Amino acid sequence: MSWFSYRPYVSAGQRRAKAAQHAQKLAKKGEMLAPVKIDGRTIARTFWGKAWCGHMESYSDYANRLPRGRTYVRNGSVIDLQIASGKISAMVMGSQLYRGTIAISPLAPQRWKAIKAACSGKIDSLVGLLQGRLSDAVMRIITDRDSGLFPAPSEIKLDCSCPDWADLCKHHAAVLYGVGARLDAHPELLFVLRGVDHLELIGAAADASALATPDSNGGALMDAAQMADVFGIEIDAGAAGAAATAAVAVARGKSAASPSRVGKKPSAAGNKTRSMTHVTSKKRVAKTKILTAPVKVKPPKKSSKKPGAK
Repeated sequence: MSWFSYRPYVSAGQRRAKAAQHAQKLAKKGEMLAPVKIDGRTIARTFWGKAWCGHMESYSDYANRLPRGRTYVRNGSVIDLQIASGKISAMVMGSQLYRGTIAISPLAPQRWKAIKAACSGKIDSLVGLLQGRLSDAVMRIITDRDSGLFPAPSEIKLDCSCPDWADLCKHHAAVLYGVGARLDAHPELLFVLRGVDHLELIGAAADASALATPDSNGGALMDAAQMADVFGIEIDAGAAGAAATAAVAVARGKSAASPSRVGKKPSAAGNKTRSMTHVTSKKRVAKTKILTAPVKVKPPKKSSKKPGAK
């Protein structure tokens, strides 16, 4: 490409003004835009956003082009960013409006299975996962450059309408940083992008916890925190524990009070208890009948004397 084919330089202020104008036009046409808005100079602030940006910066293929992208995303040039399964779509304002797509390969099933197995029993809750409140071991598993959740350059295919001949143009660099900023607010989109369900990590953790803490009968009990995560409600830990203990006691009482009838004869104590219960039940029924029986009012007796007789 010859030197005179490049577009003239456009300042950051001009790009912001043009981006706002185009956004208004597209909104009038009914297009739903999701711009990337950065407050200050910090692009990503949470675990997921920082991990994404750090992962991209770790590749020398991208290191030379990413700085221009930081400038673009900070000044509001990414006027739309959409993340779907295996695809990132964006509109970036440069010397003109450019549209780009980034195709991301889905996470290999064996790789996802290995991540779930490695994280089994190490993630406490869905909220903790999405907020990045994870142990160092889980963080290393998820952010591992070769076997973690984030894509490698070989799994990324770039396509931009700009005339830049580079594989990673400054518009796509801005989009990649925009993804990091978007993950701050919506970390679940990383799992959507890689084509996996983040709830499976919680399920693996719950299964491991249930297997590790069975009750005396071999069944697994859920604590209040787990029930709150599953059902999405706030549960009082004391009340939930008391209710669970009572339920287990009742269940055990029922199982002890109803032995198998095959090959077993009821004991004398058992017969006595059942007969007393039967008598008590009869008394209760009798009382109930007396209390609930309709009251019969007898009609007055007819007088045997004839009218007019003294």
